Order: sequence, then C-alpha cells, then structure tokens
Amino acid sequence: MNKIVEQLSPHIKVIIGLGNPGPQFKFTRHNIGFQVVDALVEKYDGAWQKKDKMLCASISINDQQVLVVKPQTFMNSSGEVIPGLLKKGIKSETILVVHDELEKPFGSLMLKQSGSHKGHNGLRSLIVTATADFWRLRFGIGRPERKEDVPHYVLENFKEPAESINLLIQKSISLIEATFS
Repeated sequence: MNKIVEQLSPHIKVIIGLGNPGPQFKFTRHNIGFQVVDALVEKYDGAWQKKDKMLCASISINDQQVLVVKPQTFMNSSGEVIPGLLKKGIKSETILVVHDELEKPFGSLMLKQSGSHKGHNGLRSLIVTATADFWRLRFGIGRPERKEDVPHYVLENFKEPAESINLLIQKSISLIEATFS
C-alpha cells in the first residue's frame, strides 16, 4: 500500500465522494463516498457550496489545496460533474473517487488507479464522461447472496453498528491523509 500512496501523493487535486442526494439515502451503503467526504470536510473545517450539479468544498491537507466534490445528480449520473472539472484544467489522473465496492468484503479499503467500473453505475458514468484513469478508494460493502438483490442491497442502510462504520470512515480519512504526507 505504501508504494501506491507514494505514487498518489503529489497528484491528487480533487476528491469526489459518490452517493445519492437526499436525506433518505444518507446512511445507505451506496452513499459511503458521501459519508467519507462529509467527515473529511468537517475535519478540515471546510464549507460546502453549491456549484452547478455539485457541492464543493476547498480544504487544505498538509498545506496542499484539495477540492472535495459531492455530485448532486443521482449515482448513475455522477459523471455529469466531470466536464466542469476538466474545463478548469483538472486531469483525470489527479482525481480520487471514494465509492462503495460490492466486490470487496465489508470494511476492506483499497486504493487503485484506473480499471473498469465492475458494474458500478456511478463509476460507469465517470468513465464515460472522462476516462478510467482516475484513482479510486474502494470501500468494501460486501455483496448479497443473490445477484438480483444488489439494487435493493446498495440502497439499504448499513446493518453493521454505527461505531464500525464511523471507525472505517476514519480509516478512510487516514488513508487519504497519508497520500498528502
């Protein structure tokens, strides 16, 4: 993991948390990206501002300015925020996307650059709009036994205790911070 963090550290300019807008989705598995970036912005005393189809906050991590973004489209249209970022000169490889990951067991965290969307419609939307070269912080949410249960599963609240979720959110933040050291 240290080698990946070293590759990532000088490059990240934007962190995008994936999720669905609206209070009914706040604690769902699909919204873990929003939960992580909300906690990150709170920790660094950032303030969310509405811009176009996103909420943005500018924070400083170890003296490096970072734009944090929450798309205010629904998950399947998350890529709609990308054109505005690209117009500002942001390159795909300087973006870190925090998202839920069905293919990883609950609680696993993994940094990775590029790759396919693996059926994740939020990632698919980002890839179609830009490229697949962005970084990902994959937050394992596990997978239901039956494939047909996936749409319902990702839109359910976590069954695990809130303390476990909060601890994993803090671990995610620590991993993000390590990329800026």
